[in-house]
Amino acid sequence: MITNTNQIFAAVQSASRQLALLGDETINRILNAVADAAIEQTPFILAENAKDLARMEESNPKYDRLKLTEERLRSIAADTRSVATLPTPLGRVLKESVRPNGMKLTKISVPFGVIGIIYEARPNVSFDVFSLCLKSGNACVLKGGSDADSSNRAIVSVIHQVLKQFNVDTHIVELLPPDREATTALLNAIGWVDLIIPRGSSSLINFVRANAKIPVIETGAGICHTYFDEYGDVNKGAAIIHNAKTRRVSVCNSLDCTIIHEKRLNDLPTLCQKLSQNEVVIYADPQAYQALEGHYPAHLLLHATPESFGTEFLDYKMAVKTVKSFEDALGHIQEHGSKHSECIVTEDTSHARLFTQIVDAACVYTNVSTAFTDGAQFGLGAEIGISTQKLHARGPMGLEEITSYKWIIEGDGQTRQ
Repeated sequence: MITNTNQIFAAVQSASRQLALLGDETINRILNAVADAAIEQTPFILAENAKDLARMEESNPKYDRLKLTEERLRSIAADTRSVATLPTPLGRVLKESVRPNGMKLTKISVPFGVIGIIYEARPNVSFDVFSLCLKSGNACVLKGGSDADSSNRAIVSVIHQVLKQFNVDTHIVELLPPDREATTALLNAIGWVDLIIPRGSSSLINFVRANAKIPVIETGAGICHTYFDEYGDVNKGAAIIHNAKTRRVSVCNSLDCTIIHEKRLNDLPTLCQKLSQNEVVIYADPQAYQALEGHYPAHLLLHATPESFGTEFLDYKMAVKTVKSFEDALGHIQEHGSKHSECIVTEDTSHARLFTQIVDAACVYTNVSTAFTDGAQFGLGAEIGISTQKLHARGPMGLEEITSYKWIIEGDGQTRQ
C-alpha cells in the first residue's frame, strides 16, 4: 500500500497514461459494473456512511449532503449508467484545415490527464467524479473531508474491486487521507496533477484558489435569487419559490433570496404560503415584513439585517428583498449574487430578455426553478461541479468540460523558411 503522497501522485499519473488504451466499450462496461456494485454493496456503503453520520449533528446543514440512502444510491447508480450511454468526449475534431503549403492541422479533444478533486461532506461526489473522469480518459485524485471519510473509503473500495475484475490499474482513482497535509500536498502537486476542482463552501474554494500552484476551476458558492417581477404570475412564482427553496436546502442551487417588486407586495403572502409547511424562516426587509405580518407564522418571520443578503443559507432560511424597479432587482443581484443561478418570474418578454442578457451568472432562468442547475438535469449524465468562473468552463461541468485539446499536424516534408 502506497502512503507517501508523492508516490500516490506518481502512480496515478502512470495509470492515467494507460487509460488511453481502454476502448469506449470497455469503459462503458466498467461504469455499468460499478453501478451494479453500488446497488449490490448498498448495505456495506450505508453501514460506513452511518459511522460518518454518527459523528455529525443532524442540525448541521452538511448532514443532508453527507447522508446516503438506498434511494440516493439507486439514483447515483442510474447517473453512472447514464454516463455510460453518452458518446465519448475524446477524439472529437474541433477544427480542421489545410494550410497553403499542404500542411494539415486538426484540433482534437483529449483528456486533461490527472484531475484532483477537493470536496467536503459529499460522498456522492466520489462516484460522480470517477464515472466522469473514466469516461473522459482522466485519472482522478480524490481528497474528501474527514466528515465523510468512512463513506468515501467504502465507495472507492467498491470501485477498486470492479477495476480489478477488468484488470485495470486501480490507481486511476485514489483517495487521499482526510488531513490538511494531504490537501497541501495536492495543491502543490506540480508535474503530477493537471487540474484541481474544489467543491464545497466558499471558505474551501477561497483557500484552494489562494494556495494552489496548479490550475484551478472554481465551483463557487451558490447564492441564488428569484426575482418576482411586476409582471410575474403568482401561481408560477409560488411553485418556483417553494421548489427552489425546499426541494433540498443543502445544495448550491437552492434559493437564498426572493426579490419582489413593490407593486406585487400584496401577493407576497401567497408566494410564501407553502414555505411555512417546511418551517422556512424568512428574513424580510421592512416592506416585506409588513406585507407578511399576520399572514406568515410569527415565529418564522424575522427582520432582515444586512447579513441576510448575500448569504448562502444551506438551510430552511430565506431572505426577502423589496425593490422599486426592474433595474433595482438587477442591481441587488449584481451586488449580492455569486454568479451561480438566478431566476426571473415574469410574463413580460422584454424583461425576460433583458434579465437573461444582463444578469452575470452561469445559469439564468426565466419562469423555472433554480433547482435544475445540475449536470444530470442538463443531460450531462452527472456533474463534476458547477463552475462560476468564466475561463474554460461555466455552469454544470460534464464530460466535455473536463477535456482539453491538442493540435495534430500532418505533412509531407514541409520545412519553414
